[in-house]
Amino acid sequence: MQKTSFEQNGGTYRTVGDYRIPNITLPSEASKPLGIWGLKRKDYLMNHKRVQFNIMLMTGTLWTHLAEVDEQASDMFFRLVEQMKVNEGITEQLKAENQMEWVTCTNNIEARVREIVYHELIFTV
Repeated sequence: MQKTSFEQNGGTYRTVGDYRIPNITLPSEASKPLGIWGLKRKDYLMNHKRVQFNIMLMTGTLWTHLAEVDEQASDMFFRLVEQMKVNEGITEQLKAENQMEWVTCTNNIEARVREIVYHELIFTV
């Protein structure tokens, strides 16, 4: 019997009943749990960049990419929130004196920073 091109390139088969099934496995990746930013990036790639998502999945680089984006986005988020709090004078003293104003200002800052992170890291090519 003549070898298939798959066998000529080092591939092997296993027999299941009357069928020969190729022994194919995806490369293993680090399985670090993803945070909200990594999951948002995954969702964006799956729904808007399907080809890029599939290429990364097949080459074994998807989870590494998602973990890197998650870490970068998380760092960027916390850094920008702190910088904006300093620039806008949102202090612990304000928190002690007027909690509702502090919560309002902090939520406003976090919403703006979230949009920046989405634009810069999550919803990009």
